[in-house]
Amino acid sequence: MTNADPHELQKFSDLAHRWWDPNAEFKPLHELNPVRLNWIDSQAHLAGKRVLDIGCGGGILSESMAELGASVKGIDLSTQALGVADLHSLESGITVDYEEIAAEALAAREPETYDVVTCMEMLEHVPEPAAIVAACAKLVKPGGWVFYSTLNRNLKSYLFAVIGAEYIAQMLPKGTHDYERFIKPSELAGFIRTAGLHTAGIKGIVYHPLTKHFALSDDTSVNYMMACRRGA
Repeated sequence: MTNADPHELQKFSDLAHRWWDPNAEFKPLHELNPVRLNWIDSQAHLAGKRVLDIGCGGGILSESMAELGASVKGIDLSTQALGVADLHSLESGITVDYEEIAAEALAAREPETYDVVTCMEMLEHVPEPAAIVAACAKLVKPGGWVFYSTLNRNLKSYLFAVIGAEYIAQMLPKGTHDYERFIKPSELAGFIRTAGLHTAGIKGIVYHPLTKHFALSDDTSVNYMMACRRGA
């Protein structure tokens, strides 16, 4: 069985045509993207690297990494989102190889193939996040980098990411997140160790309402990113 929730896939597929509208439902992704991209590049030095973006959606991060000189493949299970990603790639002239395939299936087909693997804001939307982490570990080359971003699970993250972002500020569509699927950093670190990776760094991402900008932080209580390495 595919490690995907049909309801979650449909939710994002229904909004796929608005993926590249910086003022629509995916506005937070557009605003988050430079912060994530800069941190990933500062660790893994993307230029010339072979990169896989798991759960790429409409391709916002995929295209950005390709712009920095990486050879990028983006995978997702939403036909609609990948259609939008392909179309935008043609319009922008930025080459990304997109494919509709599960991470676990690609790991079986292309083990130890990628210098860098990214998996942004996806783990909290799948039934078995540990299986995705394990697939990432198989896909990355020895010595390579894997990056995850997800949401912590605590009262503050519920108030900020669900009540605040979805219902008060309306930065995200209602129902975007299921709090029960949020993942504590300790839980993600456990998945990472079990998969044979080791944690190389963790950063929080905070939103400043006055400037309306996201920034890196040592506060991992809501949004956070984790960088991992596979042993050489």
